[in-house]
Amino acid sequence: MSHYFTTPEGEEKRRQIQADVWGHQLTLTTANGVFSGSRLDPATRIMLDAVAPPRDGARLLDLGCGYGPIAVALAAACPTSLIDAVDVNERALALTAINAERIGAAQRVRPLLPEQTDESVRYDEIWSNPPIRIGKPALHALLLTWLARLQPTGRAVMVVGKNLGADSLQRWLDDQGFDCQRLTSSKGFRVFEVRPRL
Repeated sequence: MSHYFTTPEGEEKRRQIQADVWGHQLTLTTANGVFSGSRLDPATRIMLDAVAPPRDGARLLDLGCGYGPIAVALAAACPTSLIDAVDVNERALALTAINAERIGAAQRVRPLLPEQTDESVRYDEIWSNPPIRIGKPALHALLLTWLARLQPTGRAVMVVGKNLGADSLQRWLDDQGFDCQRLTSSKGFRVFEVRPRL
């Protein structure tokens, strides 16, 4: 299991990266010990390029937020939306808070450990580059937990590497009662839209 799935120990070394997402130029603080701490992850880049932002005012979740590039991009594109940014890595959550504050969205982006979320909240959209490498049983449990928190008309947008089992994951999601559609495929990654089957 890679180190970024837990809060790292040792010295934190921060750096800044730039990312242009949906027409917003973002300056993001990253660090060692978080997922893709030196750049915007290529899979995340593909997802954000392929899918338009949600409607403003939607209730949103960034699942496995890392240092917050998706959550911050959502906040920039949807200036009245409330975004829960969830991760198990507390260093990542602290960086997400810094990055949200930089764009003036500290009151709308809420970095949270999974157990800190309100289980009664239902999300209009979930965005995620999910932690495939935690293993299939843990990944399946994670997705079933959070996809159950979608509104009946909501959707999840996810990006998964083909070589990491994207196609089998799509079949599994269909078998679990979700409508999982491939929106695009690029550079070895699949971008999925997952909806509750009504």
